[in-house]
Amino acid sequence: MSQLADIGMIGLAVMGQNLILNMNDHGFVVCVYNRTTDKVDSFLNNEAKGTKVIGAHSIDELVSKLKTPKRIMMLVKAGPAVDAFIEALLPHLSPGDIIIDGGNSEYKDTDRRIARVSEAGVCFVGTGVSGGEEGARTGPSLMPGGEPAAWPHIRPIFTSICAFADGDPCCDWVGTGGSGHFVKMVHNGIEYGDMQIICEAYHLMKDALHLSNLEMSQVLDEWNKAELNSFLIEITRDILKFKDSDGQYLLEKIRDTAGQKGTGKWTAIAALEFGVPVTLIAESVFSRCLSSMIGERAIASEKLSNDKKPSYSGDKKEFIEFIRQAVYASKIVSYAQGFMLMREAAKNYGWELNYGSVALMWRGGCIIRSSFLGEIRNAFIAEPNLSNLLVSDWFAKEISKCSNGWRQTVAQAALLGIPTPAFSSALSFYDGMRSSRLPANLIQAQRDYFGAHTYELLSQPGKFIHTNWTGHGGNVSASTYEA
Repeated sequence: MSQLADIGMIGLAVMGQNLILNMNDHGFVVCVYNRTTDKVDSFLNNEAKGTKVIGAHSIDELVSKLKTPKRIMMLVKAGPAVDAFIEALLPHLSPGDIIIDGGNSEYKDTDRRIARVSEAGVCFVGTGVSGGEEGARTGPSLMPGGEPAAWPHIRPIFTSICAFADGDPCCDWVGTGGSGHFVKMVHNGIEYGDMQIICEAYHLMKDALHLSNLEMSQVLDEWNKAELNSFLIEITRDILKFKDSDGQYLLEKIRDTAGQKGTGKWTAIAALEFGVPVTLIAESVFSRCLSSMIGERAIASEKLSNDKKPSYSGDKKEFIEFIRQAVYASKIVSYAQGFMLMREAAKNYGWELNYGSVALMWRGGCIIRSSFLGEIRNAFIAEPNLSNLLVSDWFAKEISKCSNGWRQTVAQAALLGIPTPAFSSALSFYDGMRSSRLPANLIQAQRDYFGAHTYELLSQPGKFIHTNWTGHGGNVSASTYEA
């Protein structure tokens, strides 16, 4: 038999092809399979021509060409396709073999799949893969989690093909169960937030300050030289100045309705399930939903036209700085909320997440990569049990420096009639976090009034009391009823 492959790959869409070529570049022999087998031949005769990549036209052939333990990675559409391939693979695998799901699967599905394949003694890994087509080809961020016994066998491959930041691989073992896909889900949620934050800055500069695309591109170029240095700021700078074949800016021709694949929504749903106020990411998801209501918005823009958007009459340069501060402060809040969610999930599932390591995994290769993440890593190295990024010394100082400009931006946006849901929700969260007392005492009184849900007194925490507020109700409090 010819040389056995180090790893098998199922799925020959662009991400799969680029990851295969990346593995080949690093000396690994890859055996590829695709349900449409013509794609295997086409790939071998074109993109993979002259490489060590080998092909298979069936699951049986794929497995037979792999070294033991057999390592098989899937990069297929999340959902039923993943389960179908697992069921097709299992009859051909032995205890100790490894199945890796590199798609954007929901983390609860990963938990279920781990239990399923463990019945056959097979190891299952759910890994986040971030960086898009370019990252897959030149070095993605990888977030593997699942059966720990698999890690020593896939680590040499993963830590070779991933991105590097300051000499460190942007890949590490995340933890057990669906933790790898959960961390990737939060990454994508933060990505939603970062994109919305930048869009709100664009909206203000365009509609309030009437800057040209070139002027906005130059502003982002300056931002990218300091604290906001990041992949998304960089590509937005380039998008703003990109011209179509007719010499017009392409951005202004694009329909203003944003798509989504579900990971941001999953993050918001998980936040509700765990009771974590991930408000900025949720608002970013809802903003995409609102953008899709393009017909309704067109009608409303006519009916509600009495509330026109005036121009900003103050100093433009000063307001641009205010906007920068709002972007920076909101970005801090977005990451703080994301790490809060990971901490709560880890507590619930018993995952031992290394938050500094997670920040390092995102330092390079992925969509949210930025120099900013180095400070997050430093914060968790200094305080491994840090409860919230906002209370770390460095971040508390940074966000305080932005407070005035952030408030000015949100206030002016409201006066101008320009929506800034991410800036606004982030500021509300920040103000809520720094409030030692919130009006929830009134909510508890209301709940006890209409539903006998009880309340605690400041002087007697832990003791639940019901009051007969009207004199007509009873003295029996609710126990299991929730309203």
